[in-house]
Amino acid sequence: MTLYIVPTPIGNLEDITLRALRVLKSVTLIAAEDTRTTRFLLKHFEISTPLTSYHEHNKLTKLDAIFAALASGDVALVSDAGTPGINDPGYELIREAVARGIRVEPLPGANAALCALVASGLPTDGFVYLGFLPKKDKARAEFLAQVADEPRTLILYESPNRLVEALAALQAALGDRPACVAREITKLHEEFQRGRLSEIAAHYQQTPPRGEIVIVVGGAPPVVVETWDEDRVRAALRARLDAGEPLKLAAKALAAETGWDRRSIYGLGLELAQDDSES
Repeated sequence: MTLYIVPTPIGNLEDITLRALRVLKSVTLIAAEDTRTTRFLLKHFEISTPLTSYHEHNKLTKLDAIFAALASGDVALVSDAGTPGINDPGYELIREAVARGIRVEPLPGANAALCALVASGLPTDGFVYLGFLPKKDKARAEFLAQVADEPRTLILYESPNRLVEALAALQAALGDRPACVAREITKLHEEFQRGRLSEIAAHYQQTPPRGEIVIVVGGAPPVVVETWDEDRVRAALRARLDAGEPLKLAAKALAAETGWDRRSIYGLGLELAQDDSES
Protein backbone atom coordinates (compact mmCIF):
# COMPACT_ATOMS: atom_id res chain seq x y z
CA MET A 1 0.00 0.00 0.00
CA THR A 2 1.14 3.53 -0.74
CA LEU A 3 0.91 6.94 0.93
CA TYR A 4 0.80 9.46 -1.91
CA ILE A 5 1.97 13.03 -1.24
CA VAL A 6 -0.23 15.06 -3.57
CA PRO A 7 0.36 18.79 -4.18
CA THR A 8 -2.75 20.84 -4.81
CA PRO A 9 -3.07 24.29 -6.44
CA ILE A 10 -2.02 27.30 -4.39
CA GLY A 11 -4.61 29.40 -6.18
CA ASN A 12 -5.31 28.62 -9.80
CA LEU A 13 -7.15 25.30 -10.09
CA GLU A 14 -5.61 24.74 -13.53
CA ASP A 15 -2.31 24.01 -11.78
CA ILE A 16 -3.46 20.54 -10.68
CA THR A 17 -1.65 17.81 -12.62
CA LEU A 18 -3.26 14.96 -14.52
CA ARG A 19 -1.39 12.50 -12.32
CA ALA A 20 -2.66 14.18 -9.15
CA LEU A 21 -6.24 13.90 -10.41
CA ARG A 22 -5.76 10.23 -11.22
CA VAL A 23 -4.33 9.50 -7.76
CA LEU A 24 -7.08 11.42 -5.95
CA LYS A 25 -9.67 9.41 -7.86
CA SER A 26 -8.02 6.03 -7.28
CA VAL A 27 -7.07 6.06 -3.58
CA THR A 28 -9.41 4.75 -0.90
CA LEU A 29 -9.00 7.79 1.35
CA ILE A 30 -7.75 11.39 1.20
CA ALA A 31 -6.22 12.84 4.36
CA ALA A 32 -6.70 16.60 4.10
CA GLU A 33 -5.41 19.50 6.19
CA ASP A 34 -8.64 21.41 5.53
CA THR A 35 -11.53 19.25 4.33
CA ARG A 36 -13.56 22.28 3.30
CA THR A 37 -10.87 23.49 0.90
CA THR A 38 -10.21 19.99 -0.42
CA ARG A 39 -13.93 19.25 -0.81
CA PHE A 40 -14.23 22.33 -3.04
CA LEU A 41 -11.31 21.05 -5.16
CA LEU A 42 -12.77 17.55 -5.43
CA LYS A 43 -16.21 18.87 -6.35
CA HIS A 44 -14.68 21.02 -9.10
CA PHE A 45 -13.05 17.96 -10.66
CA GLU A 46 -15.98 15.60 -9.89
CA ILE A 47 -14.01 13.37 -7.51
CA SER A 48 -15.97 11.47 -4.86
CA THR A 49 -13.15 9.83 -2.85
CA PRO A 50 -13.84 9.81 0.93
CA LEU A 51 -12.14 12.53 3.00
CA THR A 52 -10.77 12.62 6.52
CA SER A 53 -9.23 15.58 8.30
CA TYR A 54 -5.56 15.55 9.30
CA HIS A 55 -4.26 18.80 10.75
CA GLU A 56 -2.20 20.27 13.56
CA HIS A 57 -4.89 19.78 16.22
CA ASN A 58 -5.82 16.15 15.51
CA LYS A 59 -2.61 14.77 14.00
CA LEU A 60 -1.97 12.37 16.89
CA THR A 61 -5.51 11.00 17.22
CA LYS A 62 -5.90 10.50 13.46
CA LEU A 63 -2.75 8.44 12.90
CA ASP A 64 -4.37 5.11 13.78
CA ALA A 65 -7.32 5.69 11.45
CA ILE A 66 -5.08 6.68 8.55
CA PHE A 67 -2.79 3.69 8.99
CA ALA A 68 -5.82 1.42 9.28
CA ALA A 69 -6.90 2.74 5.88
CA LEU A 70 -3.39 2.13 4.54
CA ALA A 71 -3.63 -1.49 5.64
CA SER A 72 -6.33 -2.09 3.02
CA GLY A 73 -5.65 0.51 0.33
CA ASP A 74 -3.77 3.60 -0.80
CA VAL A 75 -4.11 6.99 0.90
CA ALA A 76 -3.44 10.45 -0.51
CA LEU A 77 -2.13 13.23 1.74
CA VAL A 78 -3.03 16.79 0.72
CA SER A 79 -2.49 20.12 2.43
CA ASP A 80 -4.62 23.24 2.35
CA ALA A 81 -2.64 24.30 -0.74
CA GLY A 82 0.68 23.42 -2.31
CA THR A 83 2.96 20.52 -1.41
CA PRO A 84 2.16 18.62 1.82
CA GLY A 85 4.82 18.32 4.50
CA ILE A 86 6.09 21.91 4.26
CA ASN A 87 5.07 23.92 7.32
CA ASP A 88 2.22 21.54 8.11
CA PRO A 89 1.83 18.32 10.14
CA GLY A 90 2.09 16.20 7.00
CA TYR A 91 5.76 15.54 7.58
CA GLU A 92 4.93 13.71 10.82
CA LEU A 93 2.56 11.37 9.01
CA ILE A 94 5.19 10.81 6.32
CA ARG A 95 7.87 10.14 8.93
CA GLU A 96 5.66 7.56 10.66
CA ALA A 97 4.83 5.88 7.35
CA VAL A 98 8.53 5.57 6.57
CA ALA A 99 9.16 4.13 10.05
CA ARG A 100 6.43 1.52 9.47
CA GLY A 101 7.87 0.50 6.12
CA ILE A 102 4.98 1.89 4.08
CA ARG A 103 5.75 3.07 0.57
CA VAL A 104 5.72 6.88 0.28
CA GLU A 105 5.34 8.27 -3.23
CA PRO A 106 5.64 12.04 -3.76
CA LEU A 107 4.05 13.78 -6.74
CA PRO A 108 5.57 16.98 -8.14
CA GLY A 109 3.41 20.06 -8.19
CA ALA A 110 2.59 23.50 -6.87
CA ASN A 111 4.86 25.14 -4.29
CA ALA A 112 4.71 28.82 -3.35
CA ALA A 113 8.32 29.07 -2.17
CA LEU A 114 9.82 27.86 -5.45
CA CYS A 115 7.44 29.96 -7.54
CA ALA A 116 8.48 33.05 -5.59
CA LEU A 117 12.17 32.19 -5.88
CA VAL A 118 12.25 31.75 -9.64
CA ALA A 119 10.21 34.92 -10.22
CA SER A 120 12.20 37.05 -7.75
CA GLY A 121 15.15 37.79 -10.00
CA LEU A 122 17.50 36.74 -7.19
CA PRO A 123 20.09 33.93 -7.48
CA THR A 124 18.54 30.48 -7.67
CA ASP A 125 21.69 28.30 -7.72
CA GLY A 126 21.53 27.96 -3.93
CA PHE A 127 18.81 28.84 -1.44
CA VAL A 128 17.71 28.26 2.15
CA TYR A 129 14.07 27.85 3.14
CA LEU A 130 13.41 29.34 6.60
CA GLY A 131 9.67 28.76 7.06
CA PHE A 132 7.91 31.38 9.18
CA LEU A 133 9.86 33.88 11.28
CA PRO A 134 9.36 33.75 15.07
CA LYS A 135 6.67 36.19 16.19
CA LYS A 136 8.46 37.67 19.21
CA ASP A 137 11.10 40.33 18.64
CA LYS A 138 13.93 38.71 20.60
CA ALA A 139 13.43 35.25 19.15
CA ARG A 140 13.18 36.70 15.65
CA ALA A 141 16.39 38.71 16.06
CA GLU A 142 18.25 35.65 17.36
CA PHE A 143 16.92 33.55 14.50
CA LEU A 144 18.00 36.05 11.85
CA ALA A 145 21.43 36.49 13.43
CA GLN A 146 22.07 32.82 12.67
CA VAL A 147 21.59 33.37 8.92
CA ALA A 148 23.10 36.85 8.61
CA ASP A 149 26.24 35.48 6.95
CA GLU A 150 24.43 32.91 4.78
CA PRO A 151 25.49 33.54 1.16
CA ARG A 152 22.55 31.68 -0.39
CA THR A 153 19.18 33.25 -1.18
CA LEU A 154 16.73 33.15 1.75
CA ILE A 155 13.06 32.19 1.40
CA LEU A 156 10.45 32.60 4.13
CA TYR A 157 6.72 32.81 4.62
CA GLU A 158 4.94 35.58 6.50
CA SER A 159 1.39 36.63 7.27
CA PRO A 160 0.22 39.91 5.71
CA ASN A 161 -0.42 41.62 9.06
CA ARG A 162 3.22 41.05 10.10
CA LEU A 163 4.87 41.74 6.75
CA VAL A 164 6.06 45.31 7.36
CA GLU A 165 7.39 44.35 10.80
CA ALA A 166 9.18 41.34 9.29
CA LEU A 167 10.77 43.44 6.53
CA ALA A 168 12.08 45.89 9.14
CA ALA A 169 13.52 43.03 11.20
CA LEU A 170 15.18 41.56 8.10
CA GLN A 171 16.76 44.91 7.24
CA ALA A 172 18.00 45.40 10.81
CA ALA A 173 19.59 41.95 10.93
CA LEU A 174 20.83 41.55 7.35
CA GLY A 175 21.22 45.06 5.97
CA ASP A 176 19.23 46.67 3.18
CA ARG A 177 19.51 43.75 0.77
CA PRO A 178 17.74 43.16 -2.54
CA ALA A 179 14.51 41.26 -1.98
CA CYS A 180 11.16 40.31 -3.44
CA VAL A 181 7.77 39.94 -1.80
CA ALA A 182 5.53 37.58 -3.75
CA ARG A 183 1.84 37.91 -2.90
CA GLU A 184 -1.14 35.81 -3.97
CA ILE A 185 0.91 33.67 -6.37
CA THR A 186 -1.19 32.20 -9.25
CA LYS A 187 -4.28 34.07 -8.04
CA LEU A 188 -6.19 36.97 -9.57
CA HIS A 189 -4.25 39.66 -7.65
CA GLU A 190 -0.79 38.10 -7.98
CA GLU A 191 1.92 40.64 -7.23
CA PHE A 192 5.73 40.74 -7.08
CA GLN A 193 7.35 43.70 -5.32
CA ARG A 194 11.09 43.78 -6.03
CA GLY A 195 13.72 46.16 -4.68
CA ARG A 196 15.62 46.80 -1.48
CA LEU A 197 14.04 45.70 1.79
CA SER A 198 13.53 49.36 2.75
CA GLU A 199 11.79 50.13 -0.55
CA ILE A 200 9.44 47.16 -0.29
CA ALA A 201 8.63 48.01 3.34
CA ALA A 202 7.82 51.59 2.34
CA HIS A 203 5.46 50.32 -0.37
CA TYR A 204 3.51 48.11 2.02
CA GLN A 205 3.36 50.83 4.67
CA GLN A 206 1.38 52.81 2.12
CA THR A 207 -0.53 49.83 0.73
CA PRO A 208 -1.30 47.22 3.42
CA PRO A 209 -0.91 43.74 1.94
CA ARG A 210 -3.46 40.95 1.80
CA GLY A 211 -3.29 37.27 1.00
CA GLU A 212 -0.51 34.69 1.05
CA ILE A 213 3.01 36.10 1.33
CA VAL A 214 6.45 34.76 0.40
CA ILE A 215 9.58 36.83 1.08
CA VAL A 216 12.76 36.17 -0.90
CA VAL A 217 15.96 37.91 0.26
CA GLY A 218 19.38 38.01 -1.35
CA GLY A 219 22.16 36.16 0.46
CA ALA A 220 25.03 37.82 2.29
CA PRO A 221 27.37 39.61 -0.15
CA PRO A 222 30.88 38.16 -0.45
CA VAL A 223 33.45 39.59 1.92
CA VAL A 224 36.04 41.57 -0.04
CA VAL A 225 39.53 40.92 1.34
CA GLU A 226 42.25 43.49 0.66
CA THR A 227 45.15 41.83 -1.13
CA TRP A 228 48.40 42.41 0.72
CA ASP A 229 51.66 43.05 -1.08
CA GLU A 230 54.39 40.42 -0.77
CA ASP A 231 56.52 42.33 1.75
CA ARG A 232 53.57 42.61 4.12
CA VAL A 233 52.75 38.93 3.79
CA ARG A 234 56.37 37.97 4.41
CA ALA A 235 56.54 40.17 7.51
CA ALA A 236 53.33 38.73 8.95
CA LEU A 237 54.42 35.18 8.16
CA ARG A 238 57.84 35.77 9.72
CA ALA A 239 56.21 37.06 12.90
CA ARG A 240 54.02 33.96 13.20
CA LEU A 241 56.86 31.54 12.51
CA ASP A 242 59.17 33.30 14.98
CA ALA A 243 56.41 32.93 17.58
CA GLY A 244 56.52 29.17 17.05
CA GLU A 245 53.40 28.74 14.93
CA PRO A 246 53.67 25.80 12.47
CA LEU A 247 53.97 26.88 8.84
CA LYS A 248 50.84 24.98 7.79
CA LEU A 249 48.65 26.77 10.35
CA ALA A 250 50.26 30.14 9.68
CA ALA A 251 49.62 29.79 5.95
CA LYS A 252 45.97 28.87 6.55
CA ALA A 253 45.40 31.80 8.92
CA LEU A 254 47.05 34.35 6.65
CA ALA A 255 45.16 33.12 3.60
CA ALA A 256 41.95 34.31 5.27
CA GLU A 257 43.41 37.77 5.94
CA THR A 258 45.63 38.61 3.01
CA GLY A 259 43.84 37.70 -0.20
CA TRP A 260 46.64 35.24 -0.97
CA ASP A 261 46.01 31.54 -1.45
CA ARG A 262 47.37 29.14 1.17
CA ARG A 263 49.79 27.39 -1.19
CA SER A 264 51.51 30.63 -2.16
CA ILE A 265 51.95 31.61 1.49
CA TYR A 266 53.26 28.14 2.29
CA GLY A 267 55.79 28.57 -0.54
CA LEU A 268 56.96 31.86 0.97
CA GLY A 269 57.39 30.07 4.27
CA LEU A 270 59.61 27.46 2.65
CA GLU A 271 61.68 30.26 1.14
CA LEU A 272 62.03 31.89 4.55
CA ALA A 273 63.10 28.59 6.07
CA GLN A 274 65.69 28.10 3.32
CA ASP A 275 67.01 31.64 3.81
CA ASP A 276 67.36 30.95 7.53
CA SER A 277 69.28 27.75 6.91
CA GLU A 278 71.70 29.46 4.51
CA SER A 279 72.40 32.42 6.78
